[in-house]
Amino acid sequence: MSDLQEQLAFLRRRIAGIAPKPAPPLQFELRPARYFVEEFLSGEEIRTAHGCHFETSRLWEKHRRHGSLDISSLVEMPADLLASISAGSIPNCDCSKLAFLDTETTGLAGGSGTYAFLIGVGRITSRGFELKQFFMRDPGEEPSLLHGLSEYLEQFDTLVTYNGKTYDQPLLETRYRMSRMKPPFSRMEHLDLLVGARRLWKLRFDSCRLVDLENQILGVEREGDLPGEMIPYVYFEYLRKHEAARIVPILHHNAIDILTLACFTAIIPRAFQSPEDAPFSHGAELVGLGRWLYRCEEYEKALVLFRRALNKGLRDDLMFRTLWDIGRIEKRLGREGAAIAIYTELASGRNPFRLSSLEELAKYYEHKERNYSMALEFTIQALSYEDTDALRHRKGRLERRVAKRASLPRLI
Repeated sequence: MSDLQEQLAFLRRRIAGIAPKPAPPLQFELRPARYFVEEFLSGEEIRTAHGCHFETSRLWEKHRRHGSLDISSLVEMPADLLASISAGSIPNCDCSKLAFLDTETTGLAGGSGTYAFLIGVGRITSRGFELKQFFMRDPGEEPSLLHGLSEYLEQFDTLVTYNGKTYDQPLLETRYRMSRMKPPFSRMEHLDLLVGARRLWKLRFDSCRLVDLENQILGVEREGDLPGEMIPYVYFEYLRKHEAARIVPILHHNAIDILTLACFTAIIPRAFQSPEDAPFSHGAELVGLGRWLYRCEEYEKALVLFRRALNKGLRDDLMFRTLWDIGRIEKRLGREGAAIAIYTELASGRNPFRLSSLEELAKYYEHKERNYSMALEFTIQALSYEDTDALRHRKGRLERRVAKRASLPRLI
């Protein structure tokens, strides 16, 4: 071996001696990235004749509050509370027989391709408010979930939802039929609180979404809530990755929606049960109740609420509409003098009901007072705002009547 080769061999031995040895692999206590829902959430797998699904339960004790409302007030709801708001279809109802239902689905548009993967049902008990949630861990569990829901609903007489008549119930009925099962809703009365909520608050708030009214009326501030439009995306991510942690915000969102629904059941129907005693301080709410009474032909009660609303102050557009409604009621009740006073006020200023009020005044002075000159004057004013065939026809008729009356000989 040459000297050069000996030197190279020596250097290799030196380098091998000082080179760092491979470090042993780091030891971590790894938590699996994917795990089953039943291992992550409190609840249990339920087996039925149609397979299995997952159920979880929750209780809000009656000494607790949800925003400004005591949970105990749910237990104290009178049996006839829903009679007025349901137009008599639910004259008496034990509060323990109310099923508060809400669904979380794979799409917001509905249709036969939309699944209800989470169905929550709340109930009022002597302990407080209890919630049971039926969860579909994969689409194959749908028949079992629907079977479990049907069995659970057997103990209730009335279904309470928020937009459920338009969305939740039709969607679930479709899913039952797709699974060749009978829907459980035909024997139950159904109260959709969205209708009452809109009557009360659509004139006051920009939105009557449950989460928005929850904040405005109950003062509830949700923390870390998952927006409803994100729920289908998150569920599909769960199906793809099977990460149970993704489901927790959805279950929480559904639970709070149902608790809020129950709390609104203790608030909204009371307003329709005794509208004249409704404890609302905002004029727009009183107008909403007044319009409902008007549709129910309870005109005197509607008038009381409309006038209370005016005294509390209303924004201009709502004030003009309320004055117009008062005029219509007074006319319907045969109190022409009161109606004419309203129409005169509306006709004297710029507002959306100025033209209609001028027409009403023209009709009154033509047909009731036989004062054709005054009726013609109001008709000409109306034509200056809108030129229509009906007004031109009225103007021609009144001009002929005025001319005919002027041609009659005067008695000395």
